Amino acid sequence: MVNTSNLAYAYENEQELAFPDIELTPGEHLLVIGPSGVGKTTLLYLMAGLLPPLRGTVSIAGTELNSLSRNEMDRFRGEHIGLVFQRYYFIRSLNVSDNLRLRQSFPKDSNDKQRKHELTERLGLTEHLNKKVTALSQGQQQRLSIALGLIHRPKIIFADEPTSNLDDANCTKVIDLLKEEAEICKSSLLIITHDLRVMSHFKNQVIL
Repeated sequence: MVNTSNLAYAYENEQELAFPDIELTPGEHLLVIGPSGVGKTTLLYLMAGLLPPLRGTVSIAGTELNSLSRNEMDRFRGEHIGLVFQRYYFIRSLNVSDNLRLRQSFPKDSNDKQRKHELTERLGLTEHLNKKVTALSQGQQQRLSIALGLIHRPKIIFADEPTSNLDDANCTKVIDLLKEEAEICKSSLLIITHDLRVMSHFKNQVIL
């Protein structure tokens, strides 16, 4: 499902970051853990096609990302990759339902109302569909971010520090939720974090 080889990146005037090879089979989960500053988010951005590698390759579902044009990469990411960012990215002028509907419209217009209903029900968002995202609590915004990353049933879910601002109880809830949704979608799940509490939830781990 996901394969990286000899992957490296360098920001301007900074030391090169080199990453271990990763091989993730369909439906398999992986935790990438390490302290701040070792390049965890950079690795996620490389695997999601958001950054071009200095060298090396990333392949998802048999497609090598380096071979895609920018438009092809946007379409591929929109169809096959689910992203749950540490920071929340919403269209603030729209309500919860419209944010989800917009995500369902790219790269192809699915408008799967049953999928939206079932997902928001599991995430506890059904009663908030008509609210502007600015009216949501931080926890509700986090669940909406997860919904936006999962509503299109991606083949691979990348989650960036999904538990960093949570207490122990909510940390466990979010990890369980991501794993449950990955099982429902038959998706692979890759989480990057510095949160040592997450280690007990994953057998498959890479330490940076």
